[in-house]
Amino acid sequence: MIKITEKSECCGCNACVQRCPKQCISMKEDEQGFLYPFVDTTSCIDCGLCEKVCPILNPFDTKEPLQVLAAKNKNEDQRLKSSSGGTFILLAEHIIKQGGVVFGARFDTNWEVEHCYAETIEELEPLMRSKYVQSKIGNTYKEAEQFLKDGRLVMFVGTSCQIAGLKRFLRKEYDNLLAVDFICHGVPSPGIWRKYLEEIKSSRSEAAGKNTVLSLSLKSVPVITGINFREKQQGGYGWKKYGFVVQAKSPSKGDKNSVLLSSIFNENIFMKGFLANLYLRPSCYKCKAKNGSANSDITIADFWGIQKSHPEFDDDKGVSVVFIHTCKGKGIIKELSSRLDLIDSNLKEATLPNPVYFRSCQEPKKYSLFWNIYKKTKSVHEAVNAATKLTFIDVIKIFLRRFYNKLRRTFKMVN
Repeated sequence: MIKITEKSECCGCNACVQRCPKQCISMKEDEQGFLYPFVDTTSCIDCGLCEKVCPILNPFDTKEPLQVLAAKNKNEDQRLKSSSGGTFILLAEHIIKQGGVVFGARFDTNWEVEHCYAETIEELEPLMRSKYVQSKIGNTYKEAEQFLKDGRLVMFVGTSCQIAGLKRFLRKEYDNLLAVDFICHGVPSPGIWRKYLEEIKSSRSEAAGKNTVLSLSLKSVPVITGINFREKQQGGYGWKKYGFVVQAKSPSKGDKNSVLLSSIFNENIFMKGFLANLYLRPSCYKCKAKNGSANSDITIADFWGIQKSHPEFDDDKGVSVVFIHTCKGKGIIKELSSRLDLIDSNLKEATLPNPVYFRSCQEPKKYSLFWNIYKKTKSVHEAVNAATKLTFIDVIKIFLRRFYNKLRRTFKMVN
């Protein structure tokens, strides 16, 4: 049976829960807000299936992609509504139009993130755009398996560990499955996200700042109506310097939507903590699904650095990098080539500004500091501010690092 002795040895993919024939495994949230499997030993028959489908216990081999492309959706409206180059929506529409089913992540009614499936074009919109919170997989592996057995085309999109979990859960290859993962920085705590939303709604910190439009009070708690981690249209944001935007309506203003919070990503407190790796799942610091080992057909991500490698292709509206791992993946990209602007790239060029394709994020030195302060204060804002505050030594290190890099670039130009 599944026994979690080290939390870094569980990615929370839910494969064990869904495969258990006795349904004696459930997921329980820990003090950091992550879900882990709990086994009811009185019902367990020691069949070992939970261990066989675990992607951590049974990792796939790494592999180089067959092809690497830079891609832009020719439909500019779709691209602007997407986080990067608008590749996901084209793949998803292609599957739906053939009578297929698309699995991906959306916000639920409480603005937490869950996996679900779409069978119509209209149902795809909530699955678009990045959501920097670990999603609840629920029973979606089981649902996907049933669709596959029924002969339906299925596209399943998730983090690399979620795709590895799906593949282990299925225990066989399906010609009618298109598995798509994305380069993953790491998944933040759903518990921290939940608390952060409480804080901005109660105007305890950022919602009372200069970027807030609504005037709030405890008697007028806003109702969130939209969240975009990667806004690149409204507010003067772009693809590279994207905005974190929360929309809401106030009871005192009826159904009128207003901007509750709008800030550039590196000034938003939740994004600062996420990008500093302060509250990623422990397994993210030792990820076993890197370097093409998710066993996906396609990997998609932002093509960071495109302005240097292919400046003519960059318009700051979003460019995707597409790693093609299988002939199946190559075939579907070829079918969509009339709707995509594509240029050839290579693994080195595409991953140089995105090294997490190969390796995990490092656990930050102030990881324990963040969690200790959060446990004491129950404030995401206070804990993130304390853990990201630069000391005098930090400032000196940053200066020396920049000075060294400038010297190195100058030396290369001279030679």
